[in-house]
Amino acid sequence: MAQQARLTRRMVGVLAVRLPEARLDQVADPRSGRSQRWKLATLLRAVVVAMVAGCKSLAQAEALTDEMSKAVRKRLGIWRRIADTTLRDALCVLSPDQIRRSLHALVRAAYRRKALEPDALPFGVVAMDGKATALPSCDDDYAQRQSQAEGSRLIGLVRTMTCTLISSRAKPCIDALPIPAATNEMGHFEPALRSLVQAYKGIDLFRMLTYDAGACSEHNGSVVCELGLHYIFGLKGGQPTLLAEAQRLLASLPVERADASSDDAIGDGHVVRRVYLTEQMAGFGDWTHLRSALRVESEKFNLHGERIAYENRYFIASLPTCRLTAKQWLLLVRRHWGVENNCHNTLDTAFKEDDRPWIESDPQGMLVVALLRRLAYDVATLFRAVTQRSTERQATPWLDILRWFYNALVGATELDLVELRTRPPPSEPALGP
Repeated sequence: MAQQARLTRRMVGVLAVRLPEARLDQVADPRSGRSQRWKLATLLRAVVVAMVAGCKSLAQAEALTDEMSKAVRKRLGIWRRIADTTLRDALCVLSPDQIRRSLHALVRAAYRRKALEPDALPFGVVAMDGKATALPSCDDDYAQRQSQAEGSRLIGLVRTMTCTLISSRAKPCIDALPIPAATNEMGHFEPALRSLVQAYKGIDLFRMLTYDAGACSEHNGSVVCELGLHYIFGLKGGQPTLLAEAQRLLASLPVERADASSDDAIGDGHVVRRVYLTEQMAGFGDWTHLRSALRVESEKFNLHGERIAYENRYFIASLPTCRLTAKQWLLLVRRHWGVENNCHNTLDTAFKEDDRPWIESDPQGMLVVALLRRLAYDVATLFRAVTQRSTERQATPWLDILRWFYNALVGATELDLVELRTRPPPSEPALGP
């Protein structure tokens, strides 16, 4: 059945309005100017459009540029088929930091139109987590070599530190910072956080950072507080003294002492979660900035009410317990996994990032593609969770969202788009070199 004209118009309208906000025309072009048939901004726009339409390779992106309707070509400025080799050659010479700036520009535009307002939390919260994609290539710069033995299969890991705004209903990716091959997540935490804060200097986008136990250290906590933010870190065996003290204070508290609880249906059963809070660990040891400790207890029950899983997790925070309600503390802990469940999971399942990275033989090119994919994810998730008003529409499966974009790109007619209004992107300083 043909897609409704109203929906087609909305999908093309989203792209026509949101793509200029990314300021792809300000990405520096390192190519020689003499023999280039395509403007760089047009090539980048074609890649993002192909991604939101569900394309899983450069060849599919080329096919889409060939299949686009004339009405869509006119609106998006993609006038004819673009060869996959042309796209690849351009992507492999670009600086990833240039694409990061376009991602920042898109997020800043969403912030200005109040599309990133905190949902059920009093301020913005960003969750950070690492993600790695394996390639059959390595440059020891963007890709860390994994195979060492002579004759073994070459594997390189391209790793990024994903930053997701978990306080927003859309859970957009606001940055993805490459982790150099010579270090790891813990070693790159400070420069990554400083770069993230600098990228959004001047706007009140987030005030708190969440990270799992992999980044839990006194130094990292000090860096967060120095930058005027608060933290909540997962607490595991890597900090045995802190963990033992948190367990001493919180592990034996009975169900009746829980500060807040939730009961959520999941599959054929339900999960009960309870949070226990204390400030008795404030200033513990060298952690002068530590204010609160949390225990989150989870019980999973099947359809017959039998408990089938039980778990306790511990956290520490620089924020006093009084700054949030107990229910908000519990929500904050649960929202942390938005970086994995919403962002990473969508990139791997709907966009097939790990299985189909588009470029495998050039880690730098693959990383540029990955950053453009996050830009495409933001365009789509903001449409899905913010532009669509009803709760039912906001729960639309991701594959349906991508299919809607594809149908609009290949099927829209001039008649479908006759009432489509486009707006110029809001003024903002240039992205810089």
